[in-house]
Amino acid sequence: MTSIPDKNQDFFSHVFNIVRLIPEGRITNYGSIAKALGSAKSSRMVGWAMNASHSQKEPVPAHRVVNRNGLLTGKAHFNPPSRMQELLEKEGIEVKEDKITSFKELFWDPNTELKL
Repeated sequence: MTSIPDKNQDFFSHVFNIVRLIPEGRITNYGSIAKALGSAKSSRMVGWAMNASHSQKEPVPAHRVVNRNGLLTGKAHFNPPSRMQELLEKEGIEVKEDKITSFKELFWDPNTELKL
């Protein structure tokens, strides 16, 4: 019996690969990753991938992915939730009230950085 490939898992793998390319001290957002994968309306799916990233054998720096305004909307999926901010601050990224203060300056766009 042949198993049907899971399209979501393939998408998640592509998301993980892009997130692993985000340089330390830089951040990106869900929408930019979705756009880089040719699926601009799949920001929410990128978020689901980030939620699933914690179980990957090869680490995925999910803390570097935030919403389009620089908010740490994914922090609830870290254990404890403050861990996302701690990891960002360890990389020199300032966070105030769950928002990256220098979002525009630190933004890493896979669409331009990777020349996609």
